[in-house]
Amino acid sequence: MPNLCKSWALIISLMFGPSHSYAAQVITPEYEEPKVVFDFFFEDPQHIASALYWVRSTISPLYDEPYNMAPEMMDVVVMIHGTEIVTLAKHNYEKYRESVERMKYYHALGVEFRACSLAARDYSYQPDDLYDFVTLVPSAPTDLVQLQMQGYALIVPLVRSKKFSIEEIR
Repeated sequence: MPNLCKSWALIISLMFGPSHSYAAQVITPEYEEPKVVFDFFFEDPQHIASALYWVRSTISPLYDEPYNMAPEMMDVVVMIHGTEIVTLAKHNYEKYRESVERMKYYHALGVEFRACSLAARDYSYQPDDLYDFVTLVPSAPTDLVQLQMQGYALIVPLVRSKKFSIEEIR
């Protein structure tokens, strides 16, 4: 019987006790200037559009208050070596226009775009077939290892098919 009384007392205090407003805590960590490489290797070239949001989500907050980091203070590399390499071929511009323009924009901010020569060869691409904001490296995996050995953080964007819009699931 004493346990039953304690249970009822707890229920009543929760129902009629002081109400509290709970909200997420907002913090502002002290971030250092990033040194990061994004590994792009996708089964569908269209996935590059989603993966580029990972780049944006990494650098954009650092431009704004309270960080105000200058673009030249960020060391950001995107390594391209999957099917998305077709987005770098000039003859595919119309098909991938939005992604190409976003890459050009990020490149103007200092993001370096590297592509694997082995992957380019698999697609029969020559250096002249690719945009001038792209640097060809001998091998993407080898370059990724070297960058990590130089202290670059590795981010491998997960790109999933979106089943619901934000409005549908909010």
